[in-house]
Amino acid sequence: MIREFIYKYYIDPIRYGQPYTLVDTLTYALILLACIWLIYRWLESNQIPIDRGLVYSLLPWITFGGCLRVVEDTGFITSDWHILLTTPLIFFLIFIIALPVLFISNILEMRGIIQSFKRVFFGTGVVLTVSTLIFLVWFGLTKSRIDLLVAFTILAMTAVSGSALYAVTRYGFKWQYMQERLYQVLIFGHMLDASATSFGIDLHSVLYNEQHVVGSVLIDLTGTAFVMFPLKLIVLIPGIYILELYRREGTTGIWYLILLAMIMVGLAPGIRDMMRMVLYV
Repeated sequence: MIREFIYKYYIDPIRYGQPYTLVDTLTYALILLACIWLIYRWLESNQIPIDRGLVYSLLPWITFGGCLRVVEDTGFITSDWHILLTTPLIFFLIFIIALPVLFISNILEMRGIIQSFKRVFFGTGVVLTVSTLIFLVWFGLTKSRIDLLVAFTILAMTAVSGSALYAVTRYGFKWQYMQERLYQVLIFGHMLDASATSFGIDLHSVLYNEQHVVGSVLIDLTGTAFVMFPLKLIVLIPGIYILELYRREGTTGIWYLILLAMIMVGLAPGIRDMMRMVLYV
């Protein structure tokens, strides 16, 4: 009974690329919250400052994760190892790669060997991202195609929707704290996700589909993937408001990690969806 449950809701969806269910979605959400707390405690115990610089240094790693996910979409890896590049296993893979880099670079800074562990950590993420992009460009040029108009259209949709949301919250709601760069990154990431999903399902010549539970239900009900934009507003506007209330209580460390997690769940799939549509995979 337990074995069948595990295979039905956790193993088979990963193995066969099936859409998410309510069960695995809630499970992964709880795992994410637990990971945030454990990472927070680990960073504190190792005297690694949880601040704006750390979040910025992690952004290339989020981009790397989104690009690496596209490697699996290409079908280039035919062995069973490709499962490591599927969600949610890819998050653990990135974590396993990033954690030693963060730990070692922090030790090197404490010993005076390097000036800033954040720069090294940031640079490592950039190198990994560029390396992955080089492979994807090679794949597109030799085995598929590269359609830059797709990227331009999705990014234009992101810019327009993101600017509109910023204007509403900053000038309509009079939220002065929307000048916070990380909130702007959060908006960009989720508007990129909404734009890529909308374009991929409604406008792209390749038939893509939404795998997340809430999104797929709303798309089925409304008949359009552009419903992702109001869905994002329903989540982002109260989410940012609550985050700001939390920050004012003075618990900035955990605030940075929660904000980072929110950025990740929008930016990473947004990058992945856009890149795979550019490559038609």
